[in-house]
Parts: sequence; C-alpha cells; structure tokens
Amino acid sequence: MFRKLLDSSAWLPGYLLDNIKKGPFNSHAGPGPAHIFLCICDHFEPYCNGAGGKTARARINRWISEYPKIAGRFPDSDGSILKYSFFYPEEEYRHEDMQALAELCHAGYGEVEIHLHHDNDTSDNLRRHLIEYRNRLYEQHGLLSVDGRTGSLSYGFIHGNWALDNSRRDGRWCGVNDELTVLLETGCYADFTMPTAPSDTQIGKINSIYRAVDDPLKPKSHNTGNDVVAGKKGEGLLMVQGPLCLDWSKKKFFVLPGIENSGLYASSPPTAARLKNWLSTAVQVRGFPRGVFVKLYTHGAQEEIMKMLFDDGGLGNLLSSLKEYEPESCVHFLSAREMANIILGLEDGFADYSAEMRDHRLKTAWKGGELSACELRK
Repeated sequence: MFRKLLDSSAWLPGYLLDNIKKGPFNSHAGPGPAHIFLCICDHFEPYCNGAGGKTARARINRWISEYPKIAGRFPDSDGSILKYSFFYPEEEYRHEDMQALAELCHAGYGEVEIHLHHDNDTSDNLRRHLIEYRNRLYEQHGLLSVDGRTGSLSYGFIHGNWALDNSRRDGRWCGVNDELTVLLETGCYADFTMPTAPSDTQIGKINSIYRAVDDPLKPKSHNTGNDVVAGKKGEGLLMVQGPLCLDWSKKKFFVLPGIENSGLYASSPPTAARLKNWLSTAVQVRGFPRGVFVKLYTHGAQEEIMKMLFDDGGLGNLLSSLKEYEPESCVHFLSAREMANIILGLEDGFADYSAEMRDHRLKTAWKGGELSACELRK
C-alpha cells in the first residue's frame, strides 16, 4: 500500500487540485464535445509470456481473421473504420510474422509503429537499434510513414516496461537519459507511452498533449513540458497521453477509488462508466476546446484480451457506444499517425477539423502497392 501511495504522489496531488477547480470529481455535464478522436495503441507482443513461434503466429492470425470483421461494421462520422495501431516490439521481430501483419495493414485495417523493451542501454546502441528497425519495417514491409515536410521516414513510439527516458526509480528497463533526443533524431513523430499509473514511471503531467524538451543529463524529462497550442509552433518531442483519473465506480476497501489509466484488459473492458471518465478528463489541444482526444492502450496479443475484444464484444461495444453516449458529437476513429496529424494540423493553424487532416503531415509509406520515396537518415 505504501509503494502505491508513493507511486501516486507524482500525479495525484495535481489531479485533485485540478478537479477542485473544475468541480466535484470533474463530472461530465452539459453539451458534449463537437469532435471525439479515438485511437487504440496496442503494445502488440505475440511472443509474450515465453510463447514460441507457433503460438505467436496463431495470435497474429487471429487478428488477421477477426479484426476486419469487427472494424468493418463500425464506420465513424467520416465513414472511416478504425485503423488499429500495432506497436510491435523490435526484439520480437520475425520477418514472416511482420509480413503477415503488414498485409493486414496494407488492406487498410491498421498501421505498425515501434515498440521497444531494453535495459542498461546506451544512447549509441539505442540509436542503432531504432534506425535498423525503422529501416527494416520500411524497406522489407512497406510500413511506417514519411514526413511530408522533410521526406524522411517517421514512426510513433511506445516504450517497453513504461520506462521512457530512464524513468523507473531503480533505473531498470532503459538506461538512456537522453532518450527523447535519440527518438527525435531517428524520426519519432510522437510518443504514446503515457499514462503508466500505477507504475513508478508515471509522471506528474497528465491528461495532456504537449511537447517535452529533453535534459540529456537527467531522466524523466517528459515529466514537464509545454502544452500544444492551436496555431503555435512548439519545440520538443510530441507527447500524446491517454486519460488518467480516479475511478469512483471501482472502490477498494469500499472507500478508496480505483485508477482509470485508459488500459483495455480482460478485467477492465470498455463500459459506459469508463467512457464517461475518458471524456471527463478532456485531453485536448489548447485553443481547440471543440475536440477531445481519447488514446487508449492494450496488450492485444494476449489470449484473454483477444477474448474480451473479439468473443465478448468489447471492441464492437467500444466503437458503437461512443456515438450512443454523445449522439451530437462527431466521432473519428484514428490510427496513432492520424491522431498525431490532427494535432500537428491544429498546431499548424487549422481552425477546425476536416478529414484531410488525417494525412496532414505524416503520409503512409505504402501507396497502392509501392513505397513512397523517403530519406533514410542515419
């Protein structure tokens, strides 16, 4: 219990103070947002829990078989389906597995981004691994995206074990204090790791879309940063956070609230109460109050989570319930890249959402059966 309280000390005081200013427990009242932007960022680990190649491929094949049947039934307000975001670990890469997943993505059902678990690492070794993996995904599988401004290859990122920028208290599962700098140098367009509560890697800045400027000599530089503001250019790595709040519908010891950390698990499927929490945190771009960004995460290659998403109807319920909960809102199902593009579009001066913002700056590398030309930076 003491450790959990200590781990919550980074974010809980600021969260409570903010909610006192907004009203009791930030209850959802009044008209809903004009736009709800939804993205699911999956820590997609088919070899998790010591699985062999046969089990890993069966997990991938289940997604290839089941996901199109569900996604195709639930178009959003633009008539688009959810392009699922597979953050695939570098250390689990197998060519045949990735090619099977790439074919699902090329058919329009998803996009692959970079996930990485590492420990006791160095800046140079991290840079080398990211560049090699980035180039391999592009050259061998037609994945990732191209920055329209620079023509260089780009990717979204989630850190394994939550330990972005060496943020664990014991220093494990990273080791690189200038990780944000390395990510920017190798083409990372945004990080999607947060929130991580109840882990000790959780930072103080929550429910935000912001830019973090690296202090290369210190860990956890993303603990602070400047919010993205519509119409204003920012510096640093773009950080896209998911909702984090107290969940009073799940009490512990009949008194203490649970933590809503935007994770989709077998024990925490999407519900109306959770949807209310996600929207009430109001993750937004400053200067654009008409839109709320809901970035969720899961570990979708695990059997119990696939059962929740596919067999028990969790994914379909999530996609259908948004429109039912906020019938006056336009709901937009996005990949991580598309969500970043909308944020970048607002930063670049778009006054309101339009569908073309999905491809505003970051273009998919795969164009109708061929690769877009891009610069492979070393």
